[in-house]
Amino acid sequence: MKTFPTIPLLFLTALAVMLVGAVKATAAVTTGEKAPAFTLKDTAGKEHSLSDFAGKKVVLEWTNADCPFVKKFYKNGDMQKMQDQLTGEDVVWLQIVSSAPGKQGHITADEGEKLREANGVKSTATLLDPEGTVGKAYGAKTTPHMFVIDQEGVVVYQGAIDDKASTNPADVAGANNYVLTAFEEIKAGKPVSNATTKPYGCSVKY
Repeated sequence: MKTFPTIPLLFLTALAVMLVGAVKATAAVTTGEKAPAFTLKDTAGKEHSLSDFAGKKVVLEWTNADCPFVKKFYKNGDMQKMQDQLTGEDVVWLQIVSSAPGKQGHITADEGEKLREANGVKSTATLLDPEGTVGKAYGAKTTPHMFVIDQEGVVVYQGAIDDKASTNPADVAGANNYVLTAFEEIKAGKPVSNATTKPYGCSVKY
């Protein structure tokens, strides 16, 4: 009788260790910490590493051209205007497509180049992540899901693009754009006031 309780106790201990390990393995990047390194090819076949942009501010935009939440920002050129504005201020803007082959939003390099031209995309590059390695490293959950990395390589913002969780393009104008606000605060030498928000959109199709 004295030894019987140790069996479930050992089992529960082992289970707890397994669960903690699982949580760590799937946890998103932490705001305020270094952004995970990565290397991906873009739709033009050029390889990009995050380390290539050391000393620069970087925006990561998880995207899926078939997602209505993404279309909301591209239909009237709102996302393109943001991309143009920030890249004009020497910010690197990287779109990342983590849709797996056969899943919604998956694109080949050629399809990606055609999309960039058809939609007038102004990002620095569109990176292809068909295995979802980078998406999972960052804990990217939705399209769009936005990350802002400062010149020190630290994630200073992650989450939704704005505070209007809808698919209506008309909502863009009156929304609080978290990404642009983050850059305004960074330029003013202030900490990002709303550094982590809940992303909204279509789930990333890993």
